[in-house]
Amino acid sequence: MTAVRANGIEIEYRETGPRDGAVILLIMGLGMQLVAWPDAFCDGLTAGGFRVIRFDNRDTGLSTKMPSIGPIAMAAVMAGAAVGLPVRPPYTLRDMAADAVGLMDALRIDRAHIVGASMGGMIAQIIAADHPDRAKSLTSIMSTSGDRALPGPSPKVLRALLRPLPRENRGRAVRQAVDLLRLIGSPGYPASDAELRAKVERSMRRSYSPHAFGRHLLAIHTAGSRVAMLRRIRAPTLVLHGADDPLIRAAAGRHTAASIPGARLRIISGMGHDLPSALLPDLVAEIAGHCAGAEETAAGKKVRRIGGGP
Repeated sequence: MTAVRANGIEIEYRETGPRDGAVILLIMGLGMQLVAWPDAFCDGLTAGGFRVIRFDNRDTGLSTKMPSIGPIAMAAVMAGAAVGLPVRPPYTLRDMAADAVGLMDALRIDRAHIVGASMGGMIAQIIAADHPDRAKSLTSIMSTSGDRALPGPSPKVLRALLRPLPRENRGRAVRQAVDLLRLIGSPGYPASDAELRAKVERSMRRSYSPHAFGRHLLAIHTAGSRVAMLRRIRAPTLVLHGADDPLIRAAAGRHTAASIPGARLRIISGMGHDLPSALLPDLVAEIAGHCAGAEETAAGKKVRRIGGGP
């Protein structure tokens, strides 16, 4: 285990690649642990010479768990939020962005390429907007601008997402999590039941905190639109989104890209709300190329400043 104290909590992280490589900071999504980033994906980025750091968001994995208010109270809070009642979440997406920046501070990393998936993409957007000096580039994967006018998930997906995970019955929790992953997965690159079960069981063996899922949902729900914030982002930005994402629709990826000056958008056919094995080489190539391009652009600007040229 490797953990540091940052932003007042313990954050578990894992890093691979050369110590002197440009840093890619990976931020995972709703209720997911650092192990949700496929090893092949991380290995592909390190093969490109990058130092890759992934970590457990607060309330997940081996990072600090937040005090639980109990399943009944959390259900009441979620119900209130759904009908528009004022809700104060236990923590916000901005708190989670501060966790990531705090991790960078603890590891003495001045700047990094910030890559986030789903909720992690929302956190990555906040870092790029609120801490522009820390983001060499931004990659937002299957995420959203938070605009309330965007289409939401299908009713079937929403029901599955809001169904609370059982605290005691681990077998039922595994089945329920597998069902959700199958429902939101890539129709063009479907994973087998055995693959999904192995992924869920690996995660639950490492750590199981079912109430954190609801607290993450609450942080997302109360975050509001980030459109004004996105317009402030100046870091080179890549937006990747599945054409067949049933959870965060492709329209959300398009809106995110349209809201960030100069952002490049790629909609991937057959991709849902996951990182399917068959697409990993393509995703690695896109992200590594984006980060390398940002490095070259920054180096060119530095040379021009030193030389005093145009």
